[in-house]
Amino acid sequence: MGLLTNPRAGNGKIIKFLVQWEKVLCFFMYIGGTVWVMLLALPSLNDSTYFSENALLPGLVTKESNLERTAEQFHRELTEEMKRYPDGMPYAWIWAKLHQLHLDVYEHNFTLNYPFRDQQFTGQNIYGIVRAPRGARTEAIVVSVPYRPINSVHQTTAPSIALLLAFAKFCRKQKYWAKDIIFLVTEHEQLGMQAWLDAYHGVTSGQEDVLIAGDLMGRAGAIQAAINLELHAMRIGYIDIKIEGLNGQLPNLDLFNLAQKMVSKENIHRSFQRRFDVNYKNKFKKWWYHFNTLMSMIFTQATGVPTGNHGLFHRFGIEAITLEGFKKTDRGREASFFQVGRVVESIVRSLNNLLERFHQSFFFYLLPSTDRYISIGFYMPPLVSIIGCLFIKAFCLWLKLQTPPSKRDDKKCDEEEPIESFDIGDIASEILWAHIAGVVVMSSPKWFTSVGSYLWELPTESSIYYGFIIITILSLLWPLCFKRSKKYDNVALVCIIAWIELATALMCISMHNFSLALLAATVYVPAALVIASKSVLRVRLQGFLYILWAFLHPFVLASLVVLGYTFINFPGEGVLPLLSRGVQATKQAFVFSIIDSMIYGNWFYNVTVAVILPNWLLLWNVICSKDIADS
Repeated sequence: MGLLTNPRAGNGKIIKFLVQWEKVLCFFMYIGGTVWVMLLALPSLNDSTYFSENALLPGLVTKESNLERTAEQFHRELTEEMKRYPDGMPYAWIWAKLHQLHLDVYEHNFTLNYPFRDQQFTGQNIYGIVRAPRGARTEAIVVSVPYRPINSVHQTTAPSIALLLAFAKFCRKQKYWAKDIIFLVTEHEQLGMQAWLDAYHGVTSGQEDVLIAGDLMGRAGAIQAAINLELHAMRIGYIDIKIEGLNGQLPNLDLFNLAQKMVSKENIHRSFQRRFDVNYKNKFKKWWYHFNTLMSMIFTQATGVPTGNHGLFHRFGIEAITLEGFKKTDRGREASFFQVGRVVESIVRSLNNLLERFHQSFFFYLLPSTDRYISIGFYMPPLVSIIGCLFIKAFCLWLKLQTPPSKRDDKKCDEEEPIESFDIGDIASEILWAHIAGVVVMSSPKWFTSVGSYLWELPTESSIYYGFIIITILSLLWPLCFKRSKKYDNVALVCIIAWIELATALMCISMHNFSLALLAATVYVPAALVIASKSVLRVRLQGFLYILWAFLHPFVLASLVVLGYTFINFPGEGVLPLLSRGVQATKQAFVFSIIDSMIYGNWFYNVTVAVILPNWLLLWNVICSKDIADS
């Protein structure tokens, strides 16, 4: 604080250097940080994966399972049973099969109160427990499968349930288990898994009275790890290992390495982000391929949406991954359930060897391929370099505003006038109202839905979408609420506070979801650096800044991203059909983001409207201050 409030602090050589070369320094810090992130895909800037936890003993056990015939029999029976319930789950059949295998079988009922309509949905999970014969039964491992009916829009998981039952039959006969094994079949995708986890741990992860988890009739020990199976055929071409969890959380890297090693050992094609390892001789092609894989993970992780049921375990300190097997479509070799079953057996038996929780390997990392990783020590410095531009700019502007005009070097300093006095109440009021607006917007979807359905009988997604359009228009008119004197000295201080808040928020986000912070910093930092006090916003920059910052409105930017994603995935359609499809996708994206925050606790929507939107409002007010003052 002394450095910021002492008027003579700028006499130091370092301070003079920063003030003199701030623009050049910020430019090179941003460009350098961006290039640094791109170069992380080079093999020389990342490391080969390895095992930190020796107790796993991966691949050292003698595999005994042969689940192919048993799984095929279960699959035939399940397929016939599913035809009788095209829209539902055959609870009785799954419960009976687990009971015939002499497992402790339980049902779990849950209820969802839809937050935007007076509607209620129910679901049921089935799970069986193999009690550990050689342990105190204080720890457990979960093997789960999401049930998908015939009429589901997603690919079938019937082969996964068949393999789960075959593996449960195998496990029931073995005597070396030191941990309980829970075989879980969930309904309604991630909704059933979230309800089961909440009931198992006795908590409510989302909003009260939205997802009513209910009670469990039976429990096992503390869950140490979980394997989620999504196999779409009895013979598969490759297995994709999914790791991204809720709010960008990742499992311990040892678990990912374990799955990759076991899949490779059974001679099954493996992939990450559905991209295989390709060894190009050309270094540029190799870097470009790994960079695309890295960016695919970054875009997936930034949304905070789990890529499978495994992603809901991470918030409870449980390491989990999803093994997704795809049907063979090319001429390559295919894997039978004999091989896939041995993969599952190897992973579970390695987890059974653990003496303590995963803790030795990395929890924060990026993956450019299946066998290489980038640790937090490598990917955080470039992000700090990008975000640090805002701190330097704010600090230099504060020093310039305190420098008397008679002591300035016009060649090296901008033309800002020194602040003689400022109204702290005026500044605090503007910042307070901006953040109050963000909180109001965060809680507005229910109100939008009620008004839209009552007055115009609009569906939920249309009501919320049109409501956000109104909010966007009101945001653009926000500066009209804060007219000031012609000198407008307080604008620079608001700009400084907004810069510091944006930089601090991005740093805090990066501690939990690096990918989201990186993408937000890459977009917002260069635009925010152009903004300064009114003397810097010359006439030639005014129009550009208006257009640029309007497009960076969180709702506008999100709409453009979804629209661009639609154009990429449907390149053959016309412009108008693509535009209509993009608008519909944007409506659904808004609704899904809000519902995820209510049910699962995904804070992507909350951070956007409660942190990014108020900051956008403050800087938009700074951009418009010159015209308002002159008016």
